[in-house]
Formats: sequence, C-alpha cells, structure tokens
Amino acid sequence: MTTSGPSLTPAHDEGAATNARPIDIALLSSVFVIAACGLLYELAAGALASYVLGDSVLQFSTIIGTYLFAMGVGSWLSRYFDRQLPAHFLRIELMVALVGGFLPAVLFLANAYAPGAFRVLLYGMVLLVGTLVGLEIPLVMRILKRNVQLKDLVSQVLTFDYLGALAVSMAFPLLLVPQLGLVRTGLLFGFMNAAVAVWALWLFRGELRRYGAHAAACALVMLALLAGLFGAEHITRFAEDKFYQDRIVLSSATPYQRIVVTHGKPGYRLYLNGNLQFAERDEYRYHEALVHPVMAAHGAPKRVAVLGGGDGMAVREVLRYPSVESVTLVELDPAMTQLFSEHPMLTQLNRNALSDPRVHIVNTDAFQWLQAGTDMFDVVIVDFPDPTNFAIGKLFTNSFYALLEQRLAASGYAVVQTTSPLIARKSFWTVVETIESTGLTATPYHAHVPSFGEWGFVVASRRPWRLPERLPEGLRFLSATTLPLMFDFPLDMARVPAQVNRLSNQVLVHTYEQEWGEVAH
Repeated sequence: MTTSGPSLTPAHDEGAATNARPIDIALLSSVFVIAACGLLYELAAGALASYVLGDSVLQFSTIIGTYLFAMGVGSWLSRYFDRQLPAHFLRIELMVALVGGFLPAVLFLANAYAPGAFRVLLYGMVLLVGTLVGLEIPLVMRILKRNVQLKDLVSQVLTFDYLGALAVSMAFPLLLVPQLGLVRTGLLFGFMNAAVAVWALWLFRGELRRYGAHAAACALVMLALLAGLFGAEHITRFAEDKFYQDRIVLSSATPYQRIVVTHGKPGYRLYLNGNLQFAERDEYRYHEALVHPVMAAHGAPKRVAVLGGGDGMAVREVLRYPSVESVTLVELDPAMTQLFSEHPMLTQLNRNALSDPRVHIVNTDAFQWLQAGTDMFDVVIVDFPDPTNFAIGKLFTNSFYALLEQRLAASGYAVVQTTSPLIARKSFWTVVETIESTGLTATPYHAHVPSFGEWGFVVASRRPWRLPERLPEGLRFLSATTLPLMFDFPLDMARVPAQVNRLSNQVLVHTYEQEWGEVAH
C-alpha cells in the first residue's frame, strides 16, 4: 500500500543520511520550537514560584530539579510507545500546548483564589509538563531514525534542541516578560506547541488513523489558546483584583519584578511581586522615619545618595533640606523610576521629586555601583525591599556595608531600612551585627507604620549618631519630643544574639524566611 507520508524504510548507507528530505528538516525545525517551549514553561514556573513563594534561588533550583526529573521519567516512558509514533507525537504536542500554555494563567488564578493549593498545583503542573516534554524528543528521534543515520540524528537533534533553549533563555527576561507578561507569554508558546501538532498533522497525513479526530483536536486546542491570548489581560486582572482587593490602576511586568499600583480607601498602594511597599495613607511615617534622623543629625548635607527607593518618596523628604546640592538615586529597575517620574498620579505622591534638577537617576545594581564609583556622600539612604531572596540578601551583607563605608564621608551617616524588630527580631539584629562587623557604629531605632506594624531602621556611621537639634518644618509624624523614643527598644524587641550576614552564607535570608513564615502560618 502506498501512502503520501514518509517511507518506513530505514537508511542503510551514507547517501541516505546525507540527503536531507523536507520532512526531516521540518521535524528538526520542530525540535527547535519544542525545546524553546519546554524551557519557557520551566522559566515561567520558576518566575511565578519566586514571585509568590520568595527566595528565587531556592524556587528556581527546586523547579529545575523537578522539571529535569520529570523529563527523565518521560524519556523512560517513551519506550512503551511502539506503534503509530506520529499520532502519539501529535497528541503529546497538544497536551503540552494546553498544560504548558495555560500554566501561568492557572497558577495566577490559584494564588488569588486558592493560595493553599498553589504549591501543590505548581509542582503537579511542572511534573506533568516535564514528563510530556521528556516524551517529545525521543519520539522525534525515533521518527527521524527511519531515514537518518544515528550519528547524524543525535548531533542534529541536540543542535536544534540547544539552539531553541538558547533563544528562549535570552528572550524570556529581555523581551517576552517585559513586553507580553507571563500569562500571555505562556499562551503564546502553547500556541507554538499546538502549531507543531498541526504541522505534524499535515506531515503525517498519510499515516494517521482517525485523521478527522486529530484535526478536530488540533482546532479545539488552538482555539482555546487563541481565546486565552485575547483574554490574557482579563485573566491577569481577574486574578490580581482578587489578590490585591483594591482596584488595580496600574500594572507592569519588568525583567526584575511585577509592579502593581492599587487604589482604595487607604489611597494608592505599591506592590512589588505581591509584597506591599507603601500605602499612601501612612507612607509619610515610614519615609520621615527613614530620612530625617540622619539628614537632620548631619546638619547641612550637600551630597546625598538614595539606594533603592525608586518610588521617589525618600528623595521627596531629602529635598526638604536647602543645603542639598545633589541627590543620586540608584535604582535597579528603570521601569520604577520611569513610572514615578512620568505618571501623573504617582508624581503627585512624590511631589515630582524625580524631576528635580538636583536629582540624578542611575539605573544599575547598587552593589556594582558602590564597587565602581569613587564619589563620597554626606548621607546615604538605603531603602531596599526586605531580604526575601539571595539577590536582595547580598545588599544586606558585610561586603555591601564595607563598600558603603568607603563611599561615606568622615562625618557622614547612612541609614538602612531593616524589617520589623518585633516580627522578625533576629533578622533585625542580624543586620545590626553585620553593620558592626565592618567597623561602623550601628544605632538601631524603630517606628510604628500601621500598614507594616512596628518597623526597624539602623543608622551606620563612623562617629556616634546624635539627636538633631531641629527637624524640618511641615513634618506629619516626627517631632523633637517623640524622636528620642524611637531609639528605645522594649523587652520584646531587645537585642538577641545574631550572626554576621556574609555573601558566603546569606544567613539573613534563611532567618527572615523562617520568622515571617511563622507569622504567615
């Protein structure tokens, strides 16, 4: 019987191996797409896990390990597929397209509506996608083996596999997530997997039994993914509206984080990766407590650096001092400084501080900026997020504070926001211990911010910190009479033994996760 599909006769000579047929080229091109899609689902799962569960190193490590294990299971299971290999390949492609394509959307919704099931669903979907992806390449190789010699087969398949992985690993953080977001990116690559299935439907049209059923399955999967693509923004907003409760007025996915601004009874709120950064109702308490104890104590600071704080709130408070000649704002994410420099509702919050001619914005990693520069500053304000992962945790190490000390003028002060001394007591005193290990004097204090609770700060300096003689006019929280009380710690926040946080151990990240995890449970 003759068919229009590929010949089932294996090649026995070099000539057959060197004459690549269109169908073989098509299948090898499919390997490129398959590899790209498989890695994309893995990266999306890791990114979502780090957003929701924190500690990006731990989450990516466990996701990658689980995914590779599942691929091994899939490769092992491929031995049980003996007949109708093109049909099995087509079905697997459609399953990967559905499960992998909808993975980010399902996990976003689970985090909003069933947070207790998020972890189980996350690893369940990673195991399923990994197993299906593990089946793909062995089946392609066995189909190609009909006409390609083994030595050429392995080298060609692996070449296209690695090229696909390279392409998506570069595009994911630089192009896909910033431009499309995780939900739309997942659905787009699911559609690409489905397109491979449609391609296989056409390539093997002469071999497939129940061709009509396969064609209908392809059409249904592609329609589902297309519907998801067109509704991706609604899916994201539906999940985030539930998660954030207040109305979302602005959201943006960047290579570094997801930025969400909401508006409700407390006014505007800023969230980074789901973690509250400020609430308009009481942010003045936090930022006045962060900035003015060091600025006012210095007396007449001229050169100020703000590390982090891309929302411009700390810069707003710094600019209250007429002696200030320049402010260098070092913020990793350019999307943050752009939003808070240009968006009308956000510039209203920081009083257009980032547009002040005295402010110079540098979008780079603060650790590298300290290493590379030589400028000295009278005051350095360190306003990083809490050390939820190792990438941020490095900014709380003795190596970072040693670099900070080199950029601090002899009479200068630095201040570090340092989590809650009540909820994360050991974490707070770990930062104090770490600053002191560099030879700097550490002066801890705390303030009550309703949105966060009791919150901690540490002054770092070569000379002892002293109470300022006066504070700027127009403050809403700090006063000369209440300021000294902030430096008194009650018994439940008093100092406890702590280790130095070093780059080599990052004990602070583990301590922080443990202490805040106990509160969450």
